[in-house]
Amino acid sequence: MSRQRSMEKILASEFVSIGELVRLTGSRYSTLKFYTEEGMLPFEQESENLTRRFPREKAIAKIEEIKKLKNQGLSIPEIKMILAKNL
Repeated sequence: MSRQRSMEKILASEFVSIGELVRLTGSRYSTLKFYTEEGMLPFEQESENLTRRFPREKAIAKIEEIKKLKNQGLSIPEIKMILAKNL
């Protein structure tokens, strides 16, 4: 089992893990995993160990956008349509 990186190292990294995104955004792991599976959250997957790496700044911005749209009362399909238009 690997050690958690310090917040300082996370904030200096271009890519982060889903667990680190949980720490950065205060979102639940299951929520971020759902967003990933629905194609709402961009990531890169390393072929060797299948670890998903999220571009820190883009992923945080996307999560904040999703939270904002959810607070406006939009459904997940509506949010997905809006995110697809903004690509």
